[in-house]
Amino acid sequence: MTPAKPSLEMLRALTDENVLRALMADRRLTRAEIAARTGISKPTISDAVQRLAASGLVMDTGERTTGRGRSGAYHALAPGLGTALVASISPLGVTAETVDALGDTVGRAHVGLERNAGEHQAARALAEAASRLTRADSVGARLAVVSAADPVDRATGRLVRLPDAPFLVGALDPAAVLAAHVTGPVLVDNDVNWAARAEHEAVGVDDFVYVHLGEGLGCAVVTDGAVRRGHRGLAGEIAHVCTSGPDGTAMPLTEVFAALGLRRADSTAIDVAALETAVGADDRTAETLARAVGGVLGAAVALADPALIVLGGEWGRLPRTRAAIERQLAHGPRPVPVAAATVDSPELTAARGRAVAELQELIVRSARAAER
Repeated sequence: MTPAKPSLEMLRALTDENVLRALMADRRLTRAEIAARTGISKPTISDAVQRLAASGLVMDTGERTTGRGRSGAYHALAPGLGTALVASISPLGVTAETVDALGDTVGRAHVGLERNAGEHQAARALAEAASRLTRADSVGARLAVVSAADPVDRATGRLVRLPDAPFLVGALDPAAVLAAHVTGPVLVDNDVNWAARAEHEAVGVDDFVYVHLGEGLGCAVVTDGAVRRGHRGLAGEIAHVCTSGPDGTAMPLTEVFAALGLRRADSTAIDVAALETAVGADDRTAETLARAVGGVLGAAVALADPALIVLGGEWGRLPRTRAAIERQLAHGPRPVPVAAATVDSPELTAARGRAVAELQELIVRSARAAER
């Protein structure tokens, strides 16, 4: 059977997408430059540019090439294609940004939170940050991507309360909070998962375990380049994994810090400043922590078979911490190299990247819709 030829509508849609993707990558291009980058003929690109300009997606910038020969007009994405909202909910507060389809930050807002913030306070802070960024735009952001320092139910996007979690904001529903400020979908995931995605770009390894060691404890397993979220989205919640305590007694990882007196008063959060002081003053504390964390990571190595372990978080990136954990793992049956995380604000970095990609896809889809 002779395969069916693609329809003219499909060919136009593919060409339009190539033009838009080229302008998203290079900001401004002439028709000849777009043709060279896409491998599509100049007449076909010219037709696509005219269609996209008529749809309000592309504009002539008014700039022209210089030099010998006929000058060419530069084209770019048209203004007013909307923004995406990016938000990070953490013990330090809510940090939010609006970004455009070129990845530029249009606005930024921060609303602080008390250390033991509950669901209602966190919801108010998220709504206030979003309102500051979108009040000047009658349409609102076209979508939102949220990073939360709590477990996230992958089916509902609601935050999940687990025992002993240091940052408790109940069953906060970011999508419901942002409904008045965002016209499209709201994507929510745990901050450690977002951080792992950012580190994936940095380490260049498709199979690794990312561990966050800060006020809270978290882990993300990356296999074949993708974060494995688990059935409910709670994969990587390592606080209750049993390991070796200070005197060799088995206990949940989170209890090790209580036994060492390294928790904040009236909280299950780790006192990072006290921990750093203790590790710097006493090798035994560093080795005790490395043994406890190493026990958990040994289980992760056995189950996930990573090529690398990446340590993030305030005290996870300390050279002394990393060296002690690496020594601990070297004695195991399957030694795995250990590296310190390198991306600043990795959770916001990855969430921002996803927001830009999703916004670009919305713009491409609007071009397809115009073809119908």
